[in-house]
Amino acid sequence: MSPTAPSGNGPGIAEHLGLKPGMIVMESGYDDDVDDDVRDSVADLIGNDLEDEDTDEVVDVVLLWYRDGDDDLVDVLVDSISPLADDGYIWLLTPKRGRGNYVEPSDIAEAASIAGLSQTSIATAGDAWSAARLVGRKSSGGKR
Repeated sequence: MSPTAPSGNGPGIAEHLGLKPGMIVMESGYDDDVDDDVRDSVADLIGNDLEDEDTDEVVDVVLLWYRDGDDDLVDVLVDSISPLADDGYIWLLTPKRGRGNYVEPSDIAEAASIAGLSQTSIATAGDAWSAARLVGRKSSGGKR
């Protein structure tokens, strides 16, 4: 398997998610069903532990584990935006289709839109999780 392979566990998952050494990554929605291989891959690549959701740090990425039945997705996304750096983004990890607590893509798209986010890509994150990359909408003028 190549180091950037989008499926499976182990090395390559964090790279596939676009993470880089030195990034500050906050984790939210942790529970006993998360994929520890994904978490370990991220921590190994960035060279630090993942920040807890109550961190005061400005973060580059939020790794958000979310399942159908968790708190309201719009509220969770809005809460995840506040610690983000201006160019930061959220990886929303949800159970893959066919797994318990699966979240419909249309629900993700609707919640992201209401929260002021746009989905830019999707990825596989381990055997049981899918990931949607969400970013804040940019103004048409943009900063140079």
